[in-house]
Amino acid sequence: MGILGREAMLAATALPRETVAVPELGGDVIVQGMSGTARDTFEGSMFKQRGKTRELNMQNIRAKLVALCVVDEAGARVFRDEDVPALGLIRADILDRLFSVAQRLSGLREQDIDELGTPSA
Repeated sequence: MGILGREAMLAATALPRETVAVPELGGDVIVQGMSGTARDTFEGSMFKQRGKTRELNMQNIRAKLVALCVVDEAGARVFRDEDVPALGLIRADILDRLFSVAQRLSGLREQDIDELGTPSA
């Protein structure tokens, strides 16, 4: 393997996808990994600003990630940000299955999410 240049790095925009069976609903769902910008948006959404302090907000974290990562065949998001509360009400086993795939495809580890809540020195 050689050293990658600028053009090769900037061309790395194809996002990984996986079709996930959801037999409980009678079909499949396409889950796509996030870009760096989308991941920053997701991580930023986990905080509430209260005056000068930032508080970690884990509410609907699974629904938020699934909303960002479930796409149609053309790669367009299926869910809008406004759908997150309703998405959080679906069966936990289905939501967790989709969350786990989105997490893996986006390179998010449990440790990454845990570290977001750790104060920096």
